[in-house]
Amino acid sequence: MEVYFDNSATTKVYDEVIDVVVKTMREDYGNPSSMHLKGLDAEHLVSKSAETISKVLKCLPEEIIFTSGGTESNNMAIIGTALAKKRTGKHIVVSSVEHASVSSVMQFLIREGYEVTYIPSDEHGIVSPEAFANAVREDTILVSCMHINNEIGSIMPIREIGRAVKAKNPNLFFHVDAIQSFGKIEAIPKNLGADLMSVSGHKIHGPKGSGFLYIKKGTLIRPIIYGGGQQKNMRSGTENVPAIAGLGVAVEKTFNNFEEKINHIKAVRDRLVNGLTAIDEVYTNSDIVNGAPHIASISFVGVRAEVMLHTLEDKGIYVSSGSACSSNKSKESAVLSAIGLDKKRLESTLRFSFGEDNTEEEVDYAIKTINELLPMLRHYVR
Repeated sequence: MEVYFDNSATTKVYDEVIDVVVKTMREDYGNPSSMHLKGLDAEHLVSKSAETISKVLKCLPEEIIFTSGGTESNNMAIIGTALAKKRTGKHIVVSSVEHASVSSVMQFLIREGYEVTYIPSDEHGIVSPEAFANAVREDTILVSCMHINNEIGSIMPIREIGRAVKAKNPNLFFHVDAIQSFGKIEAIPKNLGADLMSVSGHKIHGPKGSGFLYIKKGTLIRPIIYGGGQQKNMRSGTENVPAIAGLGVAVEKTFNNFEEKINHIKAVRDRLVNGLTAIDEVYTNSDIVNGAPHIASISFVGVRAEVMLHTLEDKGIYVSSGSACSSNKSKESAVLSAIGLDKKRLESTLRFSFGEDNTEEEVDYAIKTINELLPMLRHYVR
């Protein structure tokens, strides 16, 4: 039996997305900048996806810039606004539990002469609006915060953070990394107070190498890729039309029967968490009541995470140890450290993340398998 519980790393692409990607490659292969019919057909597909996304986000289609995914969207948002506003100030405020595609950009900007203030999280992995507001200064140009933490599923009080920082300094821009929240909880920029919002396609059953950045009209931002001036001069280079067309279909399908899908995902997750935490010295690090519906961070005390991960893999169960983008690195998770886990739990934590295709049967198989494996693994370690 194959059980895929690593949906926060990537999701299985919808069949309808595959169909539109293949059709676009075979039939609508024109360059969207070309003036002939083939080019117009390609341009229409790009525009159609922008309209689909804008309806979901309740924004203007021209406020959507297509990118290669979440990492590029985060880079574009942060570096682009930092460059555009550097004469106003060079101070940025960010949470201390960000994804590497944000935290690494901050390190780059520090080397370029910017000043970054990091806001610590509490024991639940949540950052406070008050702490953000207190850190904001007259020369603060950008505040950036993730919506859902990718490792433990904490939901940040984004709306309150947006209000608090704008009340302190109305001229700053507010960037939200919605890569784990879009398609899981409500993530409408206007409601969140976001000037910029990053989304990745492969987290919502779209193609890898697809994503977008919402840029509120009037936001000062410079491009970080230069060339032919595509996408309103914001992101030069011929658009990846098949991926963009696929992304549009993925967004549309994700929000069909949305509540029903999310309720199912949450029920599957809760079943797994309840089953596993009934086992001796197995703990959840996620807030199952108030956290994201699709993520469960679980510690199996007495067994190292990598050992557990590969043992489960041998049984056809796929999970991850933290963020997929950083899970091949040996350093301890900043998020798990921030929430105060002791060394035994830090070293034994796996992330289970769920999608609409997961079933109760898969959960029961995983619980049964782990129940059988844990005593043996713990005995072997000891």
